[in-house]
Amino acid sequence: MTNPLLAMLQTDRPRLPPFAHIKPQHIEPAIDQILDDNRQQLEALLEQPYFNWENLVQPLEEMSDRLQRAWSPVSHMNSVVNSDELREAYNQCLPKLSEYSTELGQNEKLYQAYKHIADDLNFANLDIAQQKIINNALRDFHLSGVDLDKNKKQRFKEIKQQLSKLKTQFEENILDATHAWYKQIKDEKDLSGLPAFAVAMSKQAAEQKKLEGWVFTLDAPSYMAVMMYADNRNLREEMYREFVTRASDQGSNAGKWDNSDIMQQILALRHELAELLSFNNYAELSLATKMAETTDDVFYFLNQLTEKCKTVAEQEYQELKDFVKSKYGMQDLEAWDIMYYSENLRQKKYAISQEELKPYFPEQRVLDGMFAVVNKIYGIQIKEIQGIETWHKAVRVFEIRDIDNNIRGQFYLDLYAREKKRGGAWMDDCQGRVIHQTGYLQIPVAYLTCNLTPPIGNEPALFTHQEVITLFHEFGHGLHHMLTQVDYLSVSGINGVAWDAVELPSQFLENWCWEREALDLIAAHYQTQEPMPADLFERMHAAKNFQSSMQMMRQIEFSIFDLKIHAEYQTSEFKSDKGLDIQAVLDNVRKNVAVIFPPTFNRFQHSFSHIFAGGYAAGYYSYKWAEVLSADAFSKFEEHGIFDRQTGLEFLHAVLEQGGSQEPMELFKVFRGREPEINALLRHAGIAA
Repeated sequence: MTNPLLAMLQTDRPRLPPFAHIKPQHIEPAIDQILDDNRQQLEALLEQPYFNWENLVQPLEEMSDRLQRAWSPVSHMNSVVNSDELREAYNQCLPKLSEYSTELGQNEKLYQAYKHIADDLNFANLDIAQQKIINNALRDFHLSGVDLDKNKKQRFKEIKQQLSKLKTQFEENILDATHAWYKQIKDEKDLSGLPAFAVAMSKQAAEQKKLEGWVFTLDAPSYMAVMMYADNRNLREEMYREFVTRASDQGSNAGKWDNSDIMQQILALRHELAELLSFNNYAELSLATKMAETTDDVFYFLNQLTEKCKTVAEQEYQELKDFVKSKYGMQDLEAWDIMYYSENLRQKKYAISQEELKPYFPEQRVLDGMFAVVNKIYGIQIKEIQGIETWHKAVRVFEIRDIDNNIRGQFYLDLYAREKKRGGAWMDDCQGRVIHQTGYLQIPVAYLTCNLTPPIGNEPALFTHQEVITLFHEFGHGLHHMLTQVDYLSVSGINGVAWDAVELPSQFLENWCWEREALDLIAAHYQTQEPMPADLFERMHAAKNFQSSMQMMRQIEFSIFDLKIHAEYQTSEFKSDKGLDIQAVLDNVRKNVAVIFPPTFNRFQHSFSHIFAGGYAAGYYSYKWAEVLSADAFSKFEEHGIFDRQTGLEFLHAVLEQGGSQEPMELFKVFRGREPEINALLRHAGIAA
């Protein structure tokens, strides 16, 4: 029987993944076959008498593409339609992929071949992207341990395999803990305060579980609705406790999917890895491929933001406490009260709620409007295409064409929260842009994944404004990947982009969600088709920076915590023979920067998958770092007009089309004419005039 993962690679014109036909039993044989083929091909390549782009780097790019395109649907399905069988097949392949990657990085003959190309007089004749790929590769050989002795190389390989396995375990524990718990409610009076959409959503959830009454889960749409609107304080407390203790030693499932030991192992292994490569700590290793040069630079940046924001954040929190005391007679706010009373305060100050906004953001109007926005900025056209296999009936597929009707990319859109799907929102790479040796141009394809409010009954899905912003954010990542004009896989799209610059295009696109001209395209009442009334828009806009400094300080808290556990792992006062007291580090960070102190049972770190399972280890600061870039980039549109096509094309050509082919600071300066300034971020956040 033909293996569908291998079959999709068998042609000069590669096909999209046949999701409906990929079964767990196909995965390991396909990956084994590709790894064997790649190893044999590499051996043959290295037998050549001399090396250049065409006879070494280009074939290696093709090998990388084959592996990436086979593994991408597997990895993606593991995140969005998880099952025991799929998980087992996925986990069987992780050590093999890790071993192969390390083998390449530690292959001295291959390293010397790249050095030969870099030292050759013809190197100067290669284009900028080709030179960047070779320079990146030389850097990465050192970061993969090519200089180490035999024993250390072996240890490096072991560490990489263990880390790969542990990161996956960390994510699986969160997924299992999240979906293991739900709250059934039988008495309607316990639903007091919840908006109609949340009640209907919980009724639908109960029906899906064949239960009477209403069911609330720890998926974001359900959880957030309870925390913001439920008058029932006991319900809010119970949901809060369950949410913040997932995958930990606390809560109703304490110890069952506990990430405590996994975090210790991950930190210890990362530190050992850094020391093997002669770095003082893992943060230094992490920054070796980023815009920021030293950990001191990052701490300085975060401390600078803290100085600007903390006093304002404290004032915002005091305002909330004063409001609750005067209106409700409550002296002490608990963690499960913050969102609820903040929403009440927002309504009192601005007469605005997410519930009032939702009817204006039906799914199809939002999508059509988002596509119209980017059409006005960049001249691109987006339309839905039919007949393409997906992993779930709710998934849709679209294609992007440019101003000359050339196809630029395609993307899968998976919008709703559901069981067996990882939480959060993300963009991932299905395949990258590359011109194959056959001359065939492979277009970039992206996965855009969210966990937004699903449709209820026969009504369309209605989104909160915050959910619309999330969608724009992920679409910004998608455009960065799909609009690239770089023809080499390693630096096309999001590939090769410094991690602390990768959030620039995503945060940048969020800005249009607040502009009246753009909202006229995005928002219309789902029943009457009427545009958002002027007074509602003005109230929404007035509330834009409600508690923005509190949110800023929360992000700074996470960023400093992330940096400290990696930069100060060995030297920390909270380090002992048992490892690092992660909770003590977090508590200490909070002592210095937090405005709100969560209860002692809170185990936020146990589900902080960005740094323990994702790519943000010692890099969570990237969100704030890139926000400086994105706010400053958008300020050019504020100067020339938010739909100024010339400015849009300048951003398209200078940033989106360049992928990772040049350093992000150089690309930013091409667009802005100077280095970034922090003022636009502070102004957009309402912290500075």
